Amino acid sequence: MPNSNLWKIRRDQTISVGGAIAIAAFAWLWLARLGWDVHSHHSTDFAGAFLVWTVMMTAMMLPSTLPFVQAFGAEHRRRRAHHLPFVPAGVFLAGYFAIWTGFSAVAALVQQALHRAALLSPMSATGSAVGGGILVAAGVYQWTPLKDACLRHCRSPLSFLLSDWREGWLGAFRMGIDHGLFCLGCCWLLMALPFAAGLMNLLWMAAITVFILVEKTAPGGQWFGKIGGAALVGVGTWMIVSIAG
Repeated sequence: MPNSNLWKIRRDQTISVGGAIAIAAFAWLWLARLGWDVHSHHSTDFAGAFLVWTVMMTAMMLPSTLPFVQAFGAEHRRRRAHHLPFVPAGVFLAGYFAIWTGFSAVAALVQQALHRAALLSPMSATGSAVGGGILVAAGVYQWTPLKDACLRHCRSPLSFLLSDWREGWLGAFRMGIDHGLFCLGCCWLLMALPFAAGLMNLLWMAAITVFILVEKTAPGGQWFGKIGGAALVGVGTWMIVSIAG
C-alpha cells in the first residue's frame, strides 16, 4: 500500500508539473511561429491582439509560478492520502491566469491606442521616447515598497499556503486569483516592456522571462531585481537623452 501511494504521488506530481511545462512550451512555440510571420503581428483588431497577449502572459509567467503549482499540488496530494478532498492544481492555475487574462485585455486596448497614435515604432523619435519612458518607469518601480511586498509573496510558496489556504474547488480558484494579484503587482511594468522593445521581439520576451524567474526563485533574487531596475533606468534615460540630443 505505501508503494502504491508513493506511485500515485509521483504520478500526480508528474502530471501537474509536466502539464504546466507542456503548456508553457506550446505557448513559446506558438509565439516563435507567430514571430517568424512578419505580417501576423501587425493586426490591430482587439481579438488578435488579445490572443497574442494572452499567449505571451502564459509563456512568460508560467515558469516563475511553477513553485506555487508544486507546493499547491504537494499539499493536496498529502490531503488525499489522508482521505481529505482533493483539488487538481489546474484549478489553482485557472484562477492565476484569470488575472493575467484580464491584464492581456487591458494590454490589447493599450496596444490599439498606441498604434492609432503611431507610438509603437521604436524607430521613430516619439516611439523611442515612449519606450525610454516605459524602461525608466519599470526600473524605478523595482525599488518601490509595493514591488518589495509583492515580490516577498512571490518568493514564498509555503507562506502563501499557510496564510491563504481555502478549501474546495472554488477556494483553489480564489487562491489562484490571490496569487495572481500579487504576481501582477510584482510584474505588471515588466510585462509592459514589450511596448518598448517591440511586441514580438522574442529575445526580449525570453530575457524578461528569465529575469522574472531569477528574481522570484534564486537566492538573492530581490537584489538582482533592484540591480536590473537600475539598469533599466540607465538604458531608458539614455534613449530619452539621445533623442533630445
